[in-house]
Amino acid sequence: MYDAKPETAMEKTTRVVRQMVDEEAAQRDAKNSRLRTARLEREASSPPETTAKPVRKTRRTETDS
Repeated sequence: MYDAKPETAMEKTTRVVRQMVDEEAAQRDAKNSRLRTARLEREASSPPETTAKPVRKTRRTETDS
């Protein structure tokens, strides 16, 4: 019925750039997932760190007599 119109240079550039951005996003997501998994495994295998809370000093108040 309708003939497909040829792709313009701007449309071609847009398509290629979107493809590149999508590929980079997929790689970034894969890297984040891999690093998250490694971090969770490391945290699970190491004992939890217990840090002693510093003792809070009470503030002295001066009274006028």
